[in-house]
Amino acid sequence: MIHTPSFIELGSREPARTAAFFTQLFDWPYQPMGPEGGWFQTPTLKAGLHGSDPLPQIYVYFAVDDLVAAVARVRAAGGEAEEPGPEEPTFGRFANCKDPTGIAFGLHQRPA
Repeated sequence: MIHTPSFIELGSREPARTAAFFTQLFDWPYQPMGPEGGWFQTPTLKAGLHGSDPLPQIYVYFAVDDLVAAVARVRAAGGEAEEPGPEEPTFGRFANCKDPTGIAFGLHQRPA
């Protein structure tokens, strides 16, 4: 497992306002992917943006070499993990998780 943050996802009720804010604040180039989101290119990683999030927040995804094995480790340690999603071109695979106290985080396997 690599264990370093590899991707962040911003959940927003108003993605257009969020995109404008972070573009102005950090000069992150923004690539829209429809009216409900897109992604930023930060100096070190991509940051996704999605809309209609009931609780605006930032999700942190940690890099792993083997997503299926990492999901099993989360569960064995007492956490919760969704089944890994399919490979997303240029992004890789993701699984949303929670620790035993409910802290949300994600696992990210970079594309092959």
